[in-house]
Amino acid sequence: MARLIDTATPFGREADAFLEALARTASPATVDAYRRDLTALLDFLDRHDIGDPAALDAALLRRFLGGERARGLAPRSLARRRAALSRFAEHLMAQGYLDHNPVSLVRTPRVPRDLPRPVDVDALAHFLDTPHDGSPLACRDQAMLELFYSSGLRLAELAALDLDDIHAQRVRVLGKGSKPRQVPVGRRADQALTTWLSLRGALAADGEPALFVGARGNRLGHRAIQQRLRQLALTRGLAEHLHPHRLRHSFASHLLESSQDLRAVQELLGHANLSTTQVYTRLDWQHLAAGYDAAHPRARRRRDTDDT
Repeated sequence: MARLIDTATPFGREADAFLEALARTASPATVDAYRRDLTALLDFLDRHDIGDPAALDAALLRRFLGGERARGLAPRSLARRRAALSRFAEHLMAQGYLDHNPVSLVRTPRVPRDLPRPVDVDALAHFLDTPHDGSPLACRDQAMLELFYSSGLRLAELAALDLDDIHAQRVRVLGKGSKPRQVPVGRRADQALTTWLSLRGALAADGEPALFVGARGNRLGHRAIQQRLRQLALTRGLAEHLHPHRLRHSFASHLLESSQDLRAVQELLGHANLSTTQVYTRLDWQHLAAGYDAAHPRARRRRDTDDT
């Protein structure tokens, strides 16, 4: 658990106000991560006896992030730390401390492309079709599995779903940056959700808005969802480690292989930039080349003709 922000300085008070506002729209996991990032920045500023928010500039931020890199922080964590600082700098601009965002002058750390390998289509279908005992918890797990794979949701997006986010053949989610989007729900996921909703009342506490609840009737947390997926992979005989991000990656890869519609997959995943989707899906070259040969007018081979 991230420690509380020290509000004894103007920097600390503004960081605390920023996090309080962020908590109204972002997931608890995002708020905790940003709290750790800002706590690290505040510790750095305290060591250098800097207490005025107006002193935050690009040179200072480069020194901070350089020190974080030197002590071994991973590139992905550095990139998230920079994103947190950028959001905080926007808050300081709104409060009148800064006239521009200094983070925009700091280069984003290069993140390695170590995305998970998608689960084989047939293996995943067999896993999802494995019978269960029909209990409320088993039906809940089946609905989570189907929704992860049907709609490509992030862990935080699925965990945050409320009952009123579910509509006919679609679901409303709040993605990164508090950006809402609508994603379709496939037939099998819709069936699994209908079954779960018919049994949810046996578990849910009175007034609990969460779509997915645990045995005690409250919203199912991130760690509990991860543990359920890991356990289901073992009990159903899937000979691979399974986690929510891998199901999301499988969704994107399988859909792109079938449709070859990169823009549609980008929208479904909630990616702001198409380049993110291109890296995320990692089409195999043979499939891409075959599509090119079949579609491009200058790539199709002409039939051999006799020149004489």
